[in-house]
Amino acid sequence: MVELPPKRVPRVDCMDCRIRRLTTFREFSPTELAFVSDFKIGQLAVNAGSTVIGEGARNPHLFTVYEGWGFRYKILEDGRRQVLNYVLPGDLIGLQGMLMGEMQHSVEAITPMQFCVFERDKISTLYERHAGLAFDITWIAAQEERILDEHLLSIGRRSAMERAAYLLAFLSNRARESGLVNGGPITLMVTQQHVADTLGLSIVHTNKTLRKLADRGVIRWLERGCDVLDEAALCQIAGWRPANPRQRPFI
Repeated sequence: MVELPPKRVPRVDCMDCRIRRLTTFREFSPTELAFVSDFKIGQLAVNAGSTVIGEGARNPHLFTVYEGWGFRYKILEDGRRQVLNYVLPGDLIGLQGMLMGEMQHSVEAITPMQFCVFERDKISTLYERHAGLAFDITWIAAQEERILDEHLLSIGRRSAMERAAYLLAFLSNRARESGLVNGGPITLMVTQQHVADTLGLSIVHTNKTLRKLADRGVIRWLERGCDVLDEAALCQIAGWRPANPRQRPFI
């Protein structure tokens, strides 16, 4: 695949942002909305398979996912990849690079993606003048930590079947929160290789495990994705339940 650089796309005014219309995200106050509108400097799009940010990058921008699916990952020197988490609409990218000086992981697009782009240098103004937005960024960082804790527990203590069920239930819940569900089965835009690299399993072991879940009628595997047919059953198999629903922040 030839990777094309990000391209600028028509800017969506923050007043017309489709993410703001979702009930799962908190509303901005008028002053917060005015600040975020000024904070935003444009919109970018990338193709599926593109690297959004590479490990070690010193990018002067922050990004909020506007459309599409992506994932965070690290690669060992011998090429083995560990998927750390997935990014969906409303998620913030680049905060780690802002605090650490450079990114400690990479982000890749699974599907075509669009991002709202923010000038990182203005983040100090946000902390100085908008306590609510500053709390939101702290909440986003804490939420990422909570998710990674759960992923680590899954890899360390759940069986292969429980790991796979947890991951698919987790992604199903995330897709719903991010406004990617329009009735009917929830389609997760991940391949078996993504699942294997998230769970720390071989692709053969992953394939056998997913077939067992499909035989139970809780999922239907597609060529490049997965339909979740029974999210409650996945949660039961994994011994996991989503956090209580609440409006989540975004920038």
